[in-house]
Amino acid sequence: MNHGGDLAAAEARFGRPAEQWLDLSTGINPNAYPVPSIDPALFQSLPQATGEAKLLAAAAAYFRAAPEAALTAAPGTQALIQWLPRLRAESRIGVLGPTYGEHEICWRAAGHTVEILTELPVHPAVDVCVVVNPNSPDGRRHDAEALQSLARQLAEKGGWLVVDESFADPHPELSLTGSAGADGLILLRSFGKFFGLAGLRLGFAMGDTSIVEPIRGAIGPWAVSGPAMEIGGRAMRDSEWIAATRATLRALAERLDRMLTDHGLAVIGGTDLFRLVEHADAKDLFRRLAERGILTRAFDFRDDWLRFGFPGGDADFERLDAGLSA
Repeated sequence: MNHGGDLAAAEARFGRPAEQWLDLSTGINPNAYPVPSIDPALFQSLPQATGEAKLLAAAAAYFRAAPEAALTAAPGTQALIQWLPRLRAESRIGVLGPTYGEHEICWRAAGHTVEILTELPVHPAVDVCVVVNPNSPDGRRHDAEALQSLARQLAEKGGWLVVDESFADPHPELSLTGSAGADGLILLRSFGKFFGLAGLRLGFAMGDTSIVEPIRGAIGPWAVSGPAMEIGGRAMRDSEWIAATRATLRALAERLDRMLTDHGLAVIGGTDLFRLVEHADAKDLFRRLAERGILTRAFDFRDDWLRFGFPGGDADFERLDAGLSA
């Protein structure tokens, strides 16, 4: 399986119906924002400009975006990852890895030359640098001042720094949204991971107008549904739920760390949405857990890494504990 959350593939491989899995293969909050009742007309009408404006205002406030930043919504961050490479002439791209594989895949598919970087700063010949902060799967974090300096260096020659902040919601201190609008800096944000509503398909791009407006034009009209606009806007304005959820995710991370450590697994990284462990035979551990209906995330490039999403409550923690014990 190339991505987490693919229960159909898990069902086909291991023969267990999708509804019987404990899916820990993603970095999605297991305790989702409670979907509110919304006007049925939103399902019947095309999305309206007024709804989009309300959504973007809520997003700008939630992200604490710089006043000069341009902001656009998309049907998921993945759509933005696929569109960005098509909006630039053939360039040399540096992707700081290992990281989310779609960044490399999409830039290569658009005809660019891609180099996987192991550290910053980048080679002077690189035109576009892609950094995931905090990173998946290892949770690596990058200093804001260093990233801002890199963005300035790239902008001086017409380049871009693309910072994917899909896992930054529990860690707002890491975000560069306060610098959004600076030349050459493009920020990508996910809605579904922190708010636990990945099926809503909602993501955002922030940056200066010269970059964001072409993104908006490429995505086209009616890209985000009316229900997604309404639910997303309400969720991002719910400051009480956001604060409580950050505290809850921190507690879940600490609880999961203790359990994994008690079972002899070395926790080597992560964020407050997932944990990465090192195990001599992680792929065998992945298989043995899957045979018990617990889906984790293995990696082709590291046989000794396994990523765990968070169990959502006591019953799920007990199931994982039993699976690890077995």
